[in-house]
Amino acid sequence: MFPAMRRWKQQLTQQACVELLKQEPRGVLSLMGEDGYPYGLPISYWYCEADGKIYFHGAKSGHKIDAIQCCNKASFCVYDQGFRREGEWALNIKSVIVFGRVRVLENEAQMRAAIELLARRYFPEDSAENRRRAIEREWAGLCMLEMDIEHLSGKEAVELARERAGEGGSKQ
Repeated sequence: MFPAMRRWKQQLTQQACVELLKQEPRGVLSLMGEDGYPYGLPISYWYCEADGKIYFHGAKSGHKIDAIQCCNKASFCVYDQGFRREGEWALNIKSVIVFGRVRVLENEAQMRAAIELLARRYFPEDSAENRRRAIEREWAGLCMLEMDIEHLSGKEAVELARERAGEGGSKQ
């Protein structure tokens, strides 16, 4: 169903993909929008290694929810900051693309658990009481989304792949 990566020498391992999902704070969720237009939105997320799912939060209504109700298939892309070597133009990045289906969580206990973990990810130094108050303040309008991963792949810049393979990635 999902094609093999054309540039297979640049393919990241599944564990490297998971590490990128765990470390990067934002990605782009792409949905099928109105009239068949793609709808990509930058979004914060939490990847749960225990269940292999990705969680997002947002409002209970709007373009995102309308798109999910129309078609729950989605892709989610995450990439690191990358770097440039002195004198080179190439941005050396690693990226992960996830394909799956997104659903709105309906169970209150699941919603609370997901938003608590998302809050801990972005505000690890905050107290449990402050997180609880912030969640309660926004609870009435809060929607939690869960993405079941059907396919995940990652890729690194060709220069990084060459270095990893011992071929040297930098031009002299």
